[in-house]
Amino acid sequence: MPLHKESTCFCSSAAENYLIEKMNEIKIFSPATVANVACGFDVLGFCLDSVGDQMVVRKINKKGIYISKIKGFDLPYEAELNVAGVSALAMYEAIDVDFGFEIEIHKNIKPGSGIGSSAASAVGSVFGMNELLGRPFNKTQLTQFAIKGEALASKCEHADNLAPALFGGFTLVKSISPLEILELPSPTDLYATIIHPQIEIKTSEARAILPKEVTLTSAIAQWANFGSLIHALHTSNYDLIQKSLHDVIVEPHRSKLIPHYNNVKTAALKAGALGTGISGSGPSVFSLSKGLGIAKNVKDAITEVYSKTGIDFDMHVSKINTDGVKIIE
Repeated sequence: MPLHKESTCFCSSAAENYLIEKMNEIKIFSPATVANVACGFDVLGFCLDSVGDQMVVRKINKKGIYISKIKGFDLPYEAELNVAGVSALAMYEAIDVDFGFEIEIHKNIKPGSGIGSSAASAVGSVFGMNELLGRPFNKTQLTQFAIKGEALASKCEHADNLAPALFGGFTLVKSISPLEILELPSPTDLYATIIHPQIEIKTSEARAILPKEVTLTSAIAQWANFGSLIHALHTSNYDLIQKSLHDVIVEPHRSKLIPHYNNVKTAALKAGALGTGISGSGPSVFSLSKGLGIAKNVKDAITEVYSKTGIDFDMHVSKINTDGVKIIE
């Protein structure tokens, strides 16, 4: 991958780049994300604002990539066995420097939650390194590096969680090879409510349950919903978002793996949600709503359902994060 600067990607001036290159340490917020957004299976995702990992990336005199601290969950310290480390190593191989990088991970997103835990780690390491190097790579190139780390966790290369974490807002992965990512508008009053049941669904199991073939009738319905949803995002048409947030291909199968899914969806829609679907391969479930008030009502309605199940769960309400990964103090 060639090393070059793209002036439009991070909008930094020469003076800002000079100051960045003088930094030796940076602290970042790497956000959670929702992928497989209803009819946008494997290509559409959006970025959350209320939950994410914090990471510290610093330059060190010793060459190489090293993970020095992990808090929150038990993850490997060996760079080649850690999602953040693999992404960082992919980027490190593309540069020629006489120093290395050390990474601290403060993990707030539970691995296997279905809201982009591995993507947050993969994105955080390459974003932090890029900042300390003076931003030589654009966001698409950073996504390409991060894909290598994501593949460690999911056993395949995909970018539907990585793209919204890096670009912010809603993103569409047009293709993986060559990698092409499209940024989509995010309606200003759109909020997400997330429930994360404390159960584990293996991605391999969630993949295996999917049908190998679909009927033409189902495919046409899915295409119509997806095209309508993209148009609705561009026009901030909340009524059309509501009509389009339907998945007739994947949800009928994967929802069987999530306890009480239908009850959650019914309660969310009754509380005013525009639509509800499975986040990633589960077990998290997302609902989109117009306005914070309705999003909170949806949270209360889902909480009432799940509090009777005996299954532990977490809830999040978040505005759509249009910035993506960012530097924090």
